[in-house]
Amino acid sequence: MLSRIADMLVPAFGRLSVTTDSGTELAPGSIIAANHTSLADPAVVLAALHRLGVEPVIMATAGLWRVPVLGRALVREGHIPVHRGDRRAAAALDLAAEALERGRHLLIYAEGGLPRRKDASEAAPGSFRSGLARLAEHAGAPVVPVGQAGARRITSGGVVKQLAGLATAPVRRPNLHVHVGAPMVLTGDLAACTTQARTAVTTAWRVAAARLGEPAALAA
Repeated sequence: MLSRIADMLVPAFGRLSVTTDSGTELAPGSIIAANHTSLADPAVVLAALHRLGVEPVIMATAGLWRVPVLGRALVREGHIPVHRGDRRAAAALDLAAEALERGRHLLIYAEGGLPRRKDASEAAPGSFRSGLARLAEHAGAPVVPVGQAGARRITSGGVVKQLAGLATAPVRRPNLHVHVGAPMVLTGDLAACTTQARTAVTTAWRVAAARLGEPAALAA
């Protein structure tokens, strides 16, 4: 349901385009790793994946489960809360592995949080936490790198700026782009696998951001 709603709502807030690497297929039981820049980008990524026929289980901060209506929907659809800094965090990886074993796609944000920047510009993904690499090793699952750009044009910065961005986005309808990279199998130790995943997501982000003419991607 969340994927379908996102695909219906996102076009009202921006102009979404989607590209993939040549021959890319999102096989059942794949981990989808995306960069995280804005409160709006999960909806943008879900909308893009829905257009590709994929409706993933999402790993997200447990605070969302306390939001009325949304929390009930997350529970009903089997999405996975992540309790950061809590002993329950390890249980989230077990639930994710079970979802992958059932053939579900799993969407994960390995940066573990939003950037502190207040401007609407793009920047390369930050450091990745090790959970993605540990999950990929445990489940033996391929990783699909996804880069999104433009979500910060919908909402970014402080609370007032974010609310203003959401209110004006239907009028502005900024360009949004999501690029899906080729699936990869992480190899090596935990640190090497984490670096490989971040590099692949950064490459996908660079393609997406360049499509929008973002200086950070064009300069590189």
